[in-house]
This record gives sequence, C-alpha cells and structure tokens, in this order.
Amino acid sequence: MTDLEIAQKANMKRIAEVAETLGIEEDDLSLYGKYIAKIEKGAFEKVKDNPDGKLIFVTAITPTPAGEGKTTTTIGLSDALNDLGKKAMAVIREPSLGPVFGVKGGAAGGGYAQVVPMEEINLQFTGDIPAVGIANNLLAAMIDNHIQHGNQLGIDVRRITWRRAVDMNDRALRQTIVALGGTGNGYPRETGFDITAASEIMAILGMANGMNDLKERLGRIIVGYTRKRESITAKDLKAVGAMAIVLRNAINPNLVQTLENHPVFIHGGPFANIAHGASTITSIKLALKLADYVITEGGFASDLGGEKFMDIVSRNGGFRPSVAVVVATVRALKMHGGLAKDELREENIEALKKGLANLAKHIENMRKFGLPVVVALNKFITDTDAELKVVEEFVKSQGARFALSEVWEKGGEGGKALAAEVLNAIENDKNEFRFLYDLDESVEDKIYKIATEMYGAKGVDYTDSAKKDLRLIKKIGYANLPVCMAKTQMSLSDNPKLIGRPEGFTVTIREVRLSAGAGFIVPISGSIMTMPGLPKHPAAENMDIDENGKITGLF
Repeated sequence: MTDLEIAQKANMKRIAEVAETLGIEEDDLSLYGKYIAKIEKGAFEKVKDNPDGKLIFVTAITPTPAGEGKTTTTIGLSDALNDLGKKAMAVIREPSLGPVFGVKGGAAGGGYAQVVPMEEINLQFTGDIPAVGIANNLLAAMIDNHIQHGNQLGIDVRRITWRRAVDMNDRALRQTIVALGGTGNGYPRETGFDITAASEIMAILGMANGMNDLKERLGRIIVGYTRKRESITAKDLKAVGAMAIVLRNAINPNLVQTLENHPVFIHGGPFANIAHGASTITSIKLALKLADYVITEGGFASDLGGEKFMDIVSRNGGFRPSVAVVVATVRALKMHGGLAKDELREENIEALKKGLANLAKHIENMRKFGLPVVVALNKFITDTDAELKVVEEFVKSQGARFALSEVWEKGGEGGKALAAEVLNAIENDKNEFRFLYDLDESVEDKIYKIATEMYGAKGVDYTDSAKKDLRLIKKIGYANLPVCMAKTQMSLSDNPKLIGRPEGFTVTIREVRLSAGAGFIVPISGSIMTMPGLPKHPAAENMDIDENGKITGLF
C-alpha cells in the first residue's frame, strides 16, 4: 500500500482523547474537526512549573534522491518509546505546499510511522502557513501604500528589501516588477517573491516566545532603507498590530496523532536550506512540559538543520538536547559512494564503504556540540545482511551507538531497538552540550567556523556585494546575531554536485541578508534560491479527488 492508503485506513482517536493522555483538558483545545486541534494559551499556564523532559534531536546524512526517512524515524521513535512505557511525543514541522505539489513530498512520515489525518496535514492544515503568507504580504502592501501616499518615512524605492511570499514553487515569481499600469497603481519597482516557508515571518513564528515576543520581533523587521541608509521597520509603518492579528491563531501549536494514536505537535515550517529548519520554540517548550521524552528534528542534514538547531534554536529557546540521532540508509550511502539511483537495488559493498565518509562527517558534526550520537539505519527491503553489517561495524568503529530502524514497515515495534539505544545514550553517555561559536565573535568568524567545521571547507570567499551587505549590517548594530546559512542541502559544500565528503573546496557567499525580527543573519551561498521551481513532472500531475472527497496520488 502507498503511504496515503495506509493513512486512510488509520483508526484515529478523537483528538480530545489524545490530548487527555498529555493532561490537556478539552477546554484548552480549539478543535479543527474531530482529529486536529490547536492548543490554547491556557494550557501553557497550567504546566509551566512542570519539570522539562529530555530532548532527543533527529538529523540525517546529506539528502539524496534515494531518501533517508528522518521524519519517519522521528515519528517511529516516538511510537517505540511509548510502546516501551515512556511518556513521549514528537514535534515536527508543517508541510509546505510547494514541496507537496513538487517533488519532495509531504512531511507526515511514511509507511507505518506517520501522523494523521495525512491529507489534512499536507494540504493547508490549520491555516498557519497561509496566515504567514498573508501577514508577509500585508506588510508588503503597506510599504507600497505608504510610498504612494507621500512617503513620509523617506523610503528609498531602490532600497526596499521586503519581498512578497506565496506557498508554492513558482520560479516565474523570483524576480518581478510591481505597480505597472499608471500612477494610480503606485511606483513601479523591481522586487520578487519568496516561498512562504523561506519568509522572515515564518522564521519569526518559529522563534517567538508568545504573543508579546512575536509583536516585538515583527516590529524589528527591516523593510528597506532611506537614501541615508537609515533602516525602516515594520514598526515604523505601524503594521505590527495588524500582522499580529493575522497570526493570532497561527502562534498556537497544532496537535495530531500517530497511526498508533500517540500525540504529536506539528507547528511551523521554515526550510533548513534557507531558514532555520525547526519546529516552533513554542511547541517544543510546551512538549517538554507535557512529556518525559520529546523527539524533534532539524531540516535536512547535520550541516544545515542540525547546526541551526544547536546554534540558533537551542540558544534562543534555552534547550539542552540530550542526544542526537543521525538517520542513514544503505541506499543513500551507496549514492554518496557514486552509484546512480537505478543501481541501488544490487549489493555493492565498495560503493557503500566509499559513501560511509558522508556518515562519518555527520557523526563528527553532532559531536562538535558535545552530544552523544546514535546512528539509526533506516532499513529498506533491498538491503543485504552484508551491507547492514558493514554500516554497523563502521558506526561502532566511530564510537557511536548503532540501531537498525524498521519503523516504516513495523511502526513502533520496529523502532524499539533504536529507542533502547537512545535511552542508553541519555542515561549513560557523556553530554557536554555547547555551541559552535560565541555571539560576540565577528560575523566573518561565525561563517568561517560553520563552513570549515560543519561543511569541511578550506575557507570562505565573499563577493563585493556580500561585503557591502556585511558593512551595512555592522553599521546598524546587528553583528552580534547568530548566523543562519543558506546553502544547498544536496552537498556538504555549496556545490550540489559534490556528493560524499568533499574536501578542499571554498564556500562563496554572494549575498548577506538580515532577518532582524527572526534574530539572525542569513549569508546566501552558491546558487541557493529562496523561491524553488517545480520539476519537469511535478507530483501535482498525479493527484486527484473523486466526488466522495477521496484523494489519490498524494504520496
């Protein structure tokens, strides 16, 4: 059966019953039908004095077209811990419609380690991402409206940095011209669209600690500059209150369930190759008060979502992860060893051993943060015993823990070995959690540490444009923020064609953006885009719905 067919056969509990297992009363739920709810603010107050649970962070090797199964592992590990009698829950991100209709697929897991109702989760869900897009575009409209009606703030039309957003892969919107058609439509200027998941509003939603903090962050958004290079903010435009109203429901975490009826928060959806790639701080904090073990993931691999979770999210949220789980597959490792996707079904020990260099780097990366590491080998039916043994022996030679994960096929039962290793690591392994850099280091030093220590680069180059961006960021007083690197997810380097563990490369920073509201600096490397495009044959071509409302083709 497909993932969708498995999900459609799920025996779901009413969400109020699921909430009850966490100690959340129905009065603290805002129901979206029978199986989805938002958690109201009152629930936070009732549990704020509870001790925090243990935070388990899930990351992966460098992504390949063969798939790694990071979200599936996160969900299956949660089920397995509950099956072992532990009070556990997962916290994951919301799917963006761009990847859903494109090629990557959704963000609800797979096989028998899924969250449900799968269709609703993957298709606009509770409206959080649309609300982010509306808030983003409201600010854009207010900028152009302010200029049209006299421009009292003196915004330089040539130096407007705020772009519009849409939750879709639409390459035609990367660069646009607005306000054509005469003086009544405003001042024509060049701008563009970002996909909503890459917008600063999405990052702000992820980083905010409550409504007051959300409003403060919205107010700090820099939308552009005057001719004298003085920054203009959303607060200057008096846009904060209206934007906060649009986001009033989006700020509350969403509760759903696994196929085995265990609770899951799904909240926030920033991409990790552009933004910070984690669930909201709000949802993680609440989960830590409700469960003894909280499993969350970072987008893509350790060099992107992993590093950003440690240096940005944990720093801002006050989190101290207990263990890092690195997800790998034999298939993906063989691709890193040089095989094509159509060659993966056959046993190839030589290619597998060559690809293990990529896994070694991701183990090394997580250890740089002082965390114990467990490698979860996500098993596929084409894996041979000899291949599984090679990976296990290699992982143990690296001093990391190893577990075979079969959650896609068996759900929680297939994750018990992994759960046991995770618990052993938490209880017995040394945890010396630390950040990669200090905030008072220069921006260039922060970028250099990430590039050399996380990616394995020999150095960093800057275009003249990037140097100019950095000078302005320093001038207006934001040099002490953490760094959120925008980089391809397909390689440890900034070149997506360099698979495995590349060496001797230089990372080129072509642009540096400031997300003052989110609270980080965004150096953009290589050819990374903030608006993806659809593939030649997008997944949308295979989707349909019948007269009874049954959806097909959704994974």
